[in-house]
Amino acid sequence: MARIAYADLNNPEAKPLVDRIVAERGAVLHLYQMLLHSPPIASGWLNYLTAIRQQSTLPGGLRELVIMRIAVLNGAPYEAEQHAPIALREGITQTQLDDLDNWQQSKNYDATQRAVLAYTDAMTKEIHVSPEVFAAVKAVLTERLLVELTATVGAYNMVSRFLEALQIHSHDKR
Repeated sequence: MARIAYADLNNPEAKPLVDRIVAERGAVLHLYQMLLHSPPIASGWLNYLTAIRQQSTLPGGLRELVIMRIAVLNGAPYEAEQHAPIALREGITQTQLDDLDNWQQSKNYDATQRAVLAYTDAMTKEIHVSPEVFAAVKAVLTERLLVELTATVGAYNMVSRFLEALQIHSHDKR
């Protein structure tokens, strides 16, 4: 159960954003129901995450692999539940999702995926990325993709930290 009540979606300040979220995403997920306590924050969040997920040129499979690895590292089940179906649609296999706990020992990832996962781990666990990890990811991505990957890792660490601090879960009742 979330640590505070979800926002009132009929609040006049939130209503235009609620309508936009429904139009763009079909429903107001628990994450946005919480963010809507502050419509300006919810609006900025929506713009940023829309750019990450829908306007970036980072391949969807890599994006979702990163998101799922962050969910594993940060113990964020809501994030994993929301993104597992998307990852599968983007071409990540169930075996790859199942192996994310021990991806380093798995033979189910190609060289690009391995470089991206190492970069994700470094950014998430150590904050600082070693020259070796950076060189490996730079060897397989363009500068634009490297910026988009870095922004994606940062964004989804933000998402999981927000979700877990406020204990937002998919089984919560609104």
